[in-house]
Amino acid sequence: MELACPHCLAINRVPDERLADAPKCGQCSSPLLPGKPVDLTAGNFDRFIAKAGLPVLVDFWAGWCGPCKMMGPIFQQVAAEMSTHVRFAKVDTEAQPQVSMRHHIKGIPSLILFKNGAEVARTSGAMEAHALKRWLASQGIH
Repeated sequence: MELACPHCLAINRVPDERLADAPKCGQCSSPLLPGKPVDLTAGNFDRFIAKAGLPVLVDFWAGWCGPCKMMGPIFQQVAAEMSTHVRFAKVDTEAQPQVSMRHHIKGIPSLILFKNGAEVARTSGAMEAHALKRWLASQGIH
């Protein structure tokens, strides 16, 4: 499988059976699957989504949003638990309005699941960890 490095965006080949072995980027030595959400910007969003290698769940949020603040630690927790099955990323809608507009974000927090670079599902509103895992399972991610 090819994985984009969340730090330098270099493409790295990693055998599927080695995903749980904490693979590192061959170019910058950063963890490829850090177990925490990656901050995406207009500059790295498209390449990361297109070359992620795994499905990517993106949380569109804002610092002033109460439900987003509640959801942040939950998103972080689930990212740590499921990092070998899905990559987790965040987009600050205030700092990256062009990314939010392009993806037609109407309310936050909004979660969009991408597979092979294309949106396959979305949901809005804060949720508990078990509900987030159940939603991911309903999308074929376990």
